[in-house]
Amino acid sequence: MRHLTLSRVGAAALAFAGLGVLAGCQRSERAAATNTEASLPKSAPASSTALSKRTYAKPPKAEIKQRLSSLSYDVTQNEATEPPFRNEFWNNHEQGLYVDIVTGEPLFSSRDKFESGTGWPSFTRPVEATRIVSHTDSTLGMARTEVRSKDGDSHLGHVFDDGPAPTGLRYCINSASLRFIPVKELEKAGYAEYVPLFEGG
Repeated sequence: MRHLTLSRVGAAALAFAGLGVLAGCQRSERAAATNTEASLPKSAPASSTALSKRTYAKPPKAEIKQRLSSLSYDVTQNEATEPPFRNEFWNNHEQGLYVDIVTGEPLFSSRDKFESGTGWPSFTRPVEATRIVSHTDSTLGMARTEVRSKDGDSHLGHVFDDGPAPTGLRYCINSASLRFIPVKELEKAGYAEYVPLFEGG
């Protein structure tokens, strides 16, 4: 009987841990982000500025499924959540642009990335406000704000109001929804208009 009770406790603990991953980006404690207003770049243009009017077409679902990994497909198309601290970009400190892995639409700049302690890539704002669409997400019995790419309608993650200055926001994003383009490759990859974001220190 004692062994059965312990097994039930263990199963409950695993289920609770799994719920935490599914909830995604919810902090176990509201610790302050490591970045401060003084450490944020002040020379970069405002992210609300429209840097490009280019639009990005979403491929057919069959093509998306063939091209993406199973994880990226589940995250972007089925609103799945990748594990914290075991994803590609949570600890990436290289300068560059993060784009939608499905369409290539520009989403976030490394200049706005900060260490949130959550295990997911976190940003204070999108590279252009019009590139992100938000929706109320009431799944898992909690109210959250889901963020999706505008043109590709890819699920990216969620945004919270516990981020650092200057916005006070924390865009908690799945690495599996992103493709990273280093600064030195932006022009060659067709994102020359975003190079000035990274000039000036």
